[in-house]
Amino acid sequence: MSNDSPSHSRRRVRLARGVSPWLAPTAIAAAASVALARRSRPWMLAAAPLTALTGAMLWFFRDPDREPGAGLVLSPADGVVQSIDPQPDGRTRVAIFMSPLDVHVNRAPLDGTVTSIQHVAGGFRPAFNKDSDQNERVVWHFDTEIGELELVQIAGAVARRIVPYVGTGAKVTRGERIGLIRFGSRVDIYLPEGIAPAVGVGERTTAGVTRIDRG
Repeated sequence: MSNDSPSHSRRRVRLARGVSPWLAPTAIAAAASVALARRSRPWMLAAAPLTALTGAMLWFFRDPDREPGAGLVLSPADGVVQSIDPQPDGRTRVAIFMSPLDVHVNRAPLDGTVTSIQHVAGGFRPAFNKDSDQNERVVWHFDTEIGELELVQIAGAVARRIVPYVGTGAKVTRGERIGLIRFGSRVDIYLPEGIAPAVGVGERTTAGVTRIDRG
């Protein structure tokens, strides 16, 4: 069940770290075409789509401030729960699909220390495809009060760049920003044995707000 409420409303919206290589050239091209369009009307043909694209990218790369929700384990991503799968080792995988319209910044599920961050090369299948487990991904491990917690950021057909914000050895707090997947994709969180999920397939989650564990 989601813990989203008016008390968790966004108070300030910033741009996500790591978006400059994508946003800056588009914004500069849009500004230049608008300036040229004032002198020559044919430039409007370029100014209109470039300005619209810049606005869309500003929306895609928004990074709202949030108050952490209640519960022990919080959602690491905005999106929709795609699947909940028991694992052979007793853990439970909760897969969250991020669409291009969702916030792309991922957050720490709970307090802990980053013990490893591993980049794994792979393909770029759509994140909703069952074979997307073999996509380009970044695998995180955290040492937490409930034991080792694994988190996987998975790139999709469009999202081909994962940007970690913190490194191995960093101490993180629940709801803290830890990285970005450009243009949406999927984030998997593996709940340790004995921790039951509090969300269901098809339910929307909000990073750093929605409770994932059933207390």
